[in-house]
Amino acid sequence: MSGLSRLGAQTADLLQELIRNAAVNDGTPDSGQEIRQVRTIQRFLEGSGLEGVVVEPHPGRASLIVRLEGTDPRAPSLALVGHTDVVPVEPAGWERDPFGGEIVDGVLWGRGAIDMLNLTAAYAVVLRDLAVSGFRPRGDIVFAAVADEENGSRVGVGWLTEHRLDLIDADYVLTESGGAPAGGLPHIGVMVGEKGGAGRRLRITGRPGHGSAPWGARNAAVIAGEALTRLARHRTPTVITPQWRAYANALDLDADTTAALTDPDRFFDALPATGRLAGFAHASTHTTVSPNVVVAGSKSNVIPGEASVLLDIRVLPGVSAADVEGHLREALGDLLEHIEIEGDWFGESTLSPTDTPLFGALRDAVRRAYPHAELLPMLGVGGTDGRFYRKRGIPAYGFGVLSEDWDYGRFRTLFHGNDERIDLRSLDLTTTALAQVVRTFHDPDGAATRRKGTETT
Repeated sequence: MSGLSRLGAQTADLLQELIRNAAVNDGTPDSGQEIRQVRTIQRFLEGSGLEGVVVEPHPGRASLIVRLEGTDPRAPSLALVGHTDVVPVEPAGWERDPFGGEIVDGVLWGRGAIDMLNLTAAYAVVLRDLAVSGFRPRGDIVFAAVADEENGSRVGVGWLTEHRLDLIDADYVLTESGGAPAGGLPHIGVMVGEKGGAGRRLRITGRPGHGSAPWGARNAAVIAGEALTRLARHRTPTVITPQWRAYANALDLDADTTAALTDPDRFFDALPATGRLAGFAHASTHTTVSPNVVVAGSKSNVIPGEASVLLDIRVLPGVSAADVEGHLREALGDLLEHIEIEGDWFGESTLSPTDTPLFGALRDAVRRAYPHAELLPMLGVGGTDGRFYRKRGIPAYGFGVLSEDWDYGRFRTLFHGNDERIDLRSLDLTTTALAQVVRTFHDPDGAATRRKGTETT
């Protein structure tokens, strides 16, 4: 791996190991088995003096939390939160072994390469380097390699927040989903917040019968199909958030297209101009409803009398649970005679301020890689563990530094998609930037303000 810095090369090596552990979380209790990732990271940290604490709420579903103690108890603490589980793959769609961790022409392939084993590996590398170099931070640095982010964090940060907050609490947090250039440099995206969630189930009731006589039958599968079509065609209101307005203005588009993308009445006219960013553009401006799991029937000659559809619903800031109910009822219309909407869970959108010492440290680190770069605050359309911190008033940012070869459209396409991969230059840029951020933030002459008090240090 010639051309990489020492820390960048270590990150690439560790990332390969984490990918090969295949910690696939399919949503079932015994999947993931993140204990393999914990053992790998523990081996990597050997000889550094860092040990950490392992928590295992369910057999095999383990998280590792390591703390490098600071010299000043009044100084702000910083948590580096990286998950170790990955989503399932469809191997037939991959050009290379999704769990091979191969490096080909300067690109490292594998599930988790950008979501987010790359950052988890970088966090471990940076923390180990700080420890062996004798660096003493002003405030504590917490590295949390956590389980279950890909299934709601029930045995990960969610469990830790409820049962062992002392291990992962911090004044500031860095996590995933940042770093892609927007509209070309000089803009680098930083996730300052994310949409909320309101998953629901549609329970559909028909009437069973013999498959040989379908005419006039009340087939629950057919009703479900019509429900899917209506949901796909339904448009929730277009909302131009401050984050989307800034992002649209950063793109390399003509003035009229940019104006249309920030006009609720003309948004859809300009959407095709965003290319592979279209999905992100739409999700950034709409509460979205995605029917992702459909179940109906059990035998080919029996008309199903029941069906169910699981909905992934992501909500914008300001949207309420009542709004979600209203969107579904408007979309489904008279089909509600046969459909019951189940579930009442609702998680609000979260947002972090940008006028913080940590955000300033991020800007300085990015400008070392790209001297004229500006940070572009973004609202994430998916979910991260950052939301658990933001809900408690703790600033959490998705941060990284990717190479010029990336844009956010490419980045989002590979998230949970086929052929997930990352170039070695991006690994190097990110690890180098993270090392600078941590050292700058905890510089003895710094003036960061502690979240839990009013004094400055």
